[in-house]
Amino acid sequence: MRKIIAAINMTIDGFCDHTASEPDEEIHQHYQELLTNSGVILYGRITYQLMKFWQDLVKSPSGEKSMDDFALAIDKIPKIVFSHTLKETEWDSAQLASQPIEDVALALKQQSGKDILVGSRSLIIQLMKLNLIDEYQLCVHPVVAGGGLPLFENINDRAIFDLIKTKTFGGGAVLLYYTRKK
Repeated sequence: MRKIIAAINMTIDGFCDHTASEPDEEIHQHYQELLTNSGVILYGRITYQLMKFWQDLVKSPSGEKSMDDFALAIDKIPKIVFSHTLKETEWDSAQLASQPIEDVALALKQQSGKDILVGSRSLIIQLMKLNLIDEYQLCVHPVVAGGGLPLFENINDRAIFDLIKTKTFGGGAVLLYYTRKK
């Protein structure tokens, strides 16, 4: 059975904002490896549209190896996008979901293959409420955003986690790996 891994960047004041920090070479390399070793990534519309930035780097590389490698990895991994407003993805490796997140996630978990990534705050919240996330990888950046969208918004049930591993990056970000206590 495949694992569902919630992987997201956040600030030390708890907000999910991909634009609040500036990932360095080491972080790009980490996420490039995570994408390469995963089978599919699930996105909501907002994060998906933000990630489309990387399409331009595939067509016109920046010359910065870690960014260009990440762009190639994100371009290659299959993406399933959950949106009520998008009519097409405009990305060859992306498709619009035709079923609700719960049905898609359960079907993907039953398949053989590499792990399933979830890279959108809204989907992480939905899957957490359904108790379908097997591992959380929270990359906390040394930035105070001062406002934004908190990761665990509108969660009404208490959840306890086990810290299974950490990874510290040279630029001060810390990756926390958690599983939910059973």
